[in-house]
Amino acid sequence: MEVLDQPFKEAIAADRRALEVAVLLPCYNEGLVIRGVVERFRALLPHARIYVYDNNSSDNSVAEARAAGAVVRSEPRQGKGFVVRRMFTDIDADIYLMCDADETYDAAAAGTLIEELVENGLDMVVGTRVDPTGSAYRPAHKFGNWLLTMLVQKMFGKGFSDMLSGYRVFSRRFVKSFPSMAQGFEIETELTIHALQLKMPVSEIPTHFKDRIEGSESKLSTVRDGIRILWTIATLVRQERPMFLFGIAAALLAAVSLLLGYPVIRGFVETGLVRVPTALLATGTAILGCLSLFSGLILDTVTRGCQEAKRLRYLEFSGLHAIMEARCESRC
Repeated sequence: MEVLDQPFKEAIAADRRALEVAVLLPCYNEGLVIRGVVERFRALLPHARIYVYDNNSSDNSVAEARAAGAVVRSEPRQGKGFVVRRMFTDIDADIYLMCDADETYDAAAAGTLIEELVENGLDMVVGTRVDPTGSAYRPAHKFGNWLLTMLVQKMFGKGFSDMLSGYRVFSRRFVKSFPSMAQGFEIETELTIHALQLKMPVSEIPTHFKDRIEGSESKLSTVRDGIRILWTIATLVRQERPMFLFGIAAALLAAVSLLLGYPVIRGFVETGLVRVPTALLATGTAILGCLSLFSGLILDTVTRGCQEAKRLRYLEFSGLHAIMEARCESRC
């Protein structure tokens, strides 16, 4: 990976505000912990702007966040996906650090994540969750995360070992080129696949993950949100890899057509008679297989055009190294 030249490192070290950092905290009924989360990030990143986006909390989350000095805004549409979309739209910064506001993630790792992003000119760094106690992960959540991560790796390529982590750092060009469509917790899936599809420079760093404090409950439903994430993956496979999906369908239909058609042909050769219903079914299945194949080819061409458009949109924004070089030159 590319590493910054020493003069630029020194320039950034001398001016902590060379890069604008925004800390984004989606919040829903986290009144017990939100003040502590904001205060920890404030102490660790004193020059960052800290935003808490409240998502219809019914407790004292808003008051606690304001008391801790965060900029508090609201998103009335329920769901983490809506909140992230709003934050990415509203906020301008060079670096975006997003973290769930439930105090299960290690705020002390923020500097390491940002340093990894800056030093190597990356677009996203994921804080992969490491549970030293072995009790923070519910077994169903752990299995579901593993299964979904494996599915994404098979469909879109390897890149991350913890696809559903809510602790991430982004560059501006990632955030402003991200076409968010998710409504809920499937947002992490979209973030991951966006990076993999555009082959962005990314990385991941292990970070400690701990239990929620007593009285605080997870908003993630293992079954409901797991199904929504699976549906999101299936939708993105259809949108981003149509040839893979329709190719499998074409192959299966072709196999069924051959299985149905072989006895018809054999019977005709041996007796001169044709079983018309089976012959019609085999022919219809073969036609459906051809239609599926050509549908995949056409949609694959359309998808490539969409991916090129996404890539061009992504390239409209300067990378972190280019931003730092320009600012360093303007100061010198």
